[in-house]
Amino acid sequence: MTYRAPLADMQFMLDHVVDYASVTRTDRFSEAGGEMATSILTEAARMCDEVLAPLQRSGDLHPAHLDNGVVRTSPGFAEGYRAIAEGGWIGMAAPESAGGMALPQTLTTLVNEMMAGACLSLQLNPLMTQGQIEALEHHASDAIKALYLPKLTSGAWCGTMNLTEPQAGSDVGALKTKAEDAGDGTYRVTGQKIYISWADNDFTENVCHLVLARLPDAPEGTKGISLFMVPKRLPDADGAPGAANSLRVVSLEHKLGLHGSPTAVMSYDDAIGWMVGEPNKGMAAMFTMMNNARLGVGVQGLGAGEGAYQQALVYARERSQFGKPISDYPDVRRMLTTMKADLFVARAMALDCAVATDLAVASDSKDWRARAAFLTPIVKAFGTDTGIRVADMAIQIHGGMGFIEETGIAQYLRDVRVTAIYEGTNGIQAMDLVGRKMADDGSAALAVLDDMAEDARTARGMLPDLADAVESAVENLRDDTEKLVACGDMVDRGAGAAPYLAAFARVLGGHYHLRAALAAGGGGPRTALAAFYIERMLPEHESHLTHARAGAAGLFALSPDDLAG
Repeated sequence: MTYRAPLADMQFMLDHVVDYASVTRTDRFSEAGGEMATSILTEAARMCDEVLAPLQRSGDLHPAHLDNGVVRTSPGFAEGYRAIAEGGWIGMAAPESAGGMALPQTLTTLVNEMMAGACLSLQLNPLMTQGQIEALEHHASDAIKALYLPKLTSGAWCGTMNLTEPQAGSDVGALKTKAEDAGDGTYRVTGQKIYISWADNDFTENVCHLVLARLPDAPEGTKGISLFMVPKRLPDADGAPGAANSLRVVSLEHKLGLHGSPTAVMSYDDAIGWMVGEPNKGMAAMFTMMNNARLGVGVQGLGAGEGAYQQALVYARERSQFGKPISDYPDVRRMLTTMKADLFVARAMALDCAVATDLAVASDSKDWRARAAFLTPIVKAFGTDTGIRVADMAIQIHGGMGFIEETGIAQYLRDVRVTAIYEGTNGIQAMDLVGRKMADDGSAALAVLDDMAEDARTARGMLPDLADAVESAVENLRDDTEKLVACGDMVDRGAGAAPYLAAFARVLGGHYHLRAALAAGGGGPRTALAAFYIERMLPEHESHLTHARAGAAGLFALSPDDLAG
């Protein structure tokens, strides 16, 4: 398998589709544009293409495994991780005080996409660490920051998040792991956690676990959860990893995909930990890490989809049937163009969210924070759903060979499938969108709609047909958004949440493609791709909105017994 980072598309996005120029006009990020951005992306692409991409197949064929209590990683992963760490790619957005580059999240997002496209199993490791860095930066004590942030930023240590327990999946408030005050500034953490990505490895000096646990007499539910830093090895007086903590990897899961990424059952038995943030406020701190990871997981879907698309395109151009390449047949061309059009949308959407995040940081703007928060669940759900759909179509393009493991194309689908599940299922993302993200009476959503409508009006002179189609879709979505905000029945909202999110994503896609066509002067391949999307894919938003308006009654017309009958 070969992967090449799509640098030309990435640069075009920064220059013409998302407002990265506004980021580099801020004092905080004034040096992150022009030649510096190009140089960073070019160097990251070289590392991904030459070092990480060759490891993709190795991780699948030679999974991480447990050897007498020690996790042994896939061949080449240690060297690949070292390249990531030594290149500074883990700490791109981390503060300079911790040894980071303090670069915009927008550039970090593009590099994370490259790494995910090259080797998703390995990329998950630094993604978890990046989220932990942000959580500690916002919530940890100065002492914890001083000790952990430089180690995490350099990649000498790596980070995990420990939420899920056997009885507490999405219902985090049902967790039973307990923490007791030891009276010396530390706590003793006891319990079991499951589904812990990269819970251990054989190439970093230490593994730093952020663990959710409950203090004695804490309130029930999520209001009684605290967060603790529980390292694999306890730092000594000099900050070096010392004695082993009282925790262990019980077992590694046997998974559909992501075989190179060890997913563990973890046991904590009076393990020593330090509280991060305030007592009973652990979910707020963990959500900082999770929101960072949700953008990152959406980008994982995009990266895996890009890798699958590249391989499918090569195959379609080389595979000949009835005297011509299969890429010349209408249905294969339909699939390839659909894949490319949706990957474009997923990339633009992720970068739009990252730009909003950067502008919120640089300007301390409530409006930019609201925009980034609103886009996050859409990015996560659409990016991962796109990765799954694209990988599935890539198998279809391979025909019978797609079902044969030796081609490697099936790995993309097996690997990417979990991205719609972890870091909050896509159903939870949709509920978040129509719930918490609409708690502002829809102002963040309506602001995005206003921007899309204004751009569509601007495009009328050059691309009237495409602009009218996008503007009409925006107004359809606006009507349904206003009705959604006015609906006080959260069951009805929830019933339409997933199709509403899908509709919003489809309309955003039309907006991004229209901007690209305008930047291309109304001609050329980018305009042709925009026309394909707007004419053939954008109309899907109407059926999604019809579904979203239907409410809950039809969903509950059949009882569980009826469904079983």
